[in-house]
Amino acid sequence: MKKVTVVAAALSLAVLALTPVFAGGSKDGGSSGKKVVLTMGSWRADDVEQMNNLLAAYKKVAPNVEIQFKPTNPSDYNATLRLQLDSGTGPDLMYARSYATGQELYEAGFFADCTNIPGLMSNFSESNRAPWMTKDGKMFAVPFAAVSHAVYYNKDVFKKEGLSVPGTWEEFLALCDKLKGKGYTPLANGVADEWDILECFFLGGVVPDYVGGAAERVKYEKGEKKLNDAAFVAAYKAMGDVAKYLPEGFAAVTYNDSQVLFNTQQAVMFMDGSWTAGVYKDAPFEWGVFALPAPAGRKTAICFHPDMALTMNTKTAHPEEAKAFLAWLCTEAGAATASKNLPVGYYPMISFPIKLEDAHANEFLALNMGKETDARFVWPVMMNMYAPMNQAVIAVMKGTMTPQQAADSVAAQYKF
Repeated sequence: MKKVTVVAAALSLAVLALTPVFAGGSKDGGSSGKKVVLTMGSWRADDVEQMNNLLAAYKKVAPNVEIQFKPTNPSDYNATLRLQLDSGTGPDLMYARSYATGQELYEAGFFADCTNIPGLMSNFSESNRAPWMTKDGKMFAVPFAAVSHAVYYNKDVFKKEGLSVPGTWEEFLALCDKLKGKGYTPLANGVADEWDILECFFLGGVVPDYVGGAAERVKYEKGEKKLNDAAFVAAYKAMGDVAKYLPEGFAAVTYNDSQVLFNTQQAVMFMDGSWTAGVYKDAPFEWGVFALPAPAGRKTAICFHPDMALTMNTKTAHPEEAKAFLAWLCTEAGAATASKNLPVGYYPMISFPIKLEDAHANEFLALNMGKETDARFVWPVMMNMYAPMNQAVIAVMKGTMTPQQAADSVAAQYKF
C-alpha cells in the first residue's frame, strides 16, 4: 500500500507540474523556478532587433524564461513552419497568419486553443479577434499587430515641383504623368516578387477604392456579385494604367529593389505597406504618406489588415511558460511594452489606448480617420483566389491580358 501511495503522490505532482499557470499566477512566467528557453518562429526576418528588445523586456517580467526569436524569410515561412511542425521540430511560440491560413494549422492540431487565455476575450474587440477565430468561437492565437497600406511620397520633390497630394484616382494618374514628363520615375513598384504588387497595390489600395469594403466583399464571397463585374474590370484597368509609371524594366524589379529606388530618390512614390516605414528612418529627404485615392464619385477606403498574431505549439515542452507569455500580451502593460518595441508601422490591436511615438506611424494611422477600413479582399474567405488574382494583375500590367480577360480568368476559378 505504501508503494501505491508513493506512486499516486508522484502522479499528483506530475499533474500539478503540467497544469497551465497563466501570467499573474507566477511572477517569473512559470512555477518551477528553473530556467526555460522557448523559441519563437516568425516571417518577420527584418524585425530581429525590435523583437529581441521586446523579449528582453518580457524577461524582466519572467526572469527565468528566455525566448529566442528565430525568423524565416517571409516567402518561405508557411512551408518552413509546416515542415517543422510535421517533423516535430516546430517552435514553442510562433506567428499565426490570419483567417484560413492560420486556421488550417489549428485544425491540423499544431496551433493550441488559446480561447481561455486571460484577457483574450475581454481585451480585444470582436472584429480584432475574428481573423483568428474558428466558426465555433475558438481562438487559435492572440492578435498582435495590424498593418496599413498607402502611397509613400517624397515631400521634397513635391515641394520643388509645386505638386500636391491627389484627391482622386484621376488626379493621381495626372500627377504620375506630370512627374514622368519632368524626367522622374513616378512609382518604385515592380512585379518580380509578385506578392507585393497584389497585396500592397491591388488589394491594399485599388480594390477597396473600386470595389468597396467589407459589406461589398461579403457579396462577392457569397456569389451575389461576380469577380468579373464592372467594378473589378475597372480595378484591373487601373493597374494597367499605372504600369507605364513604374520603373523601366519593372518586370524584373524586386520588392527590395523598390525600397532602394524610393530610399535613394530614384523614384518619387512607392505604394507599399506601413511595415516599410522603418526602412526610411534615415532617409536624406522628407517623406510622408497618403491614401491611394478612389476614382471621382467614390469614397477613398483604407486596407487596414489584421496581419499577425501569436500562438503556441500544442507539442511544446513548456506549455506553462508559453501560455504565460501570451497572457502577458493580453494585458495593458504587455500591449504597451509591445507597442514600444514593435517595428514602426505595426499597430497593436488590443482595446486599450496605446500611444505611438513615431510621427510616420501616426501619419499612417491618421489615414484611417473618417474612412472605411477592411482586410485585404481575399483573406477572410477567398484565399484560393490569391494566386489567380495575382497572375491576372501582373498579366494586365505586362499587357498580356486585357482587364476583362483578367477578371474573367479569376471569376471562372472561384467556387463559393
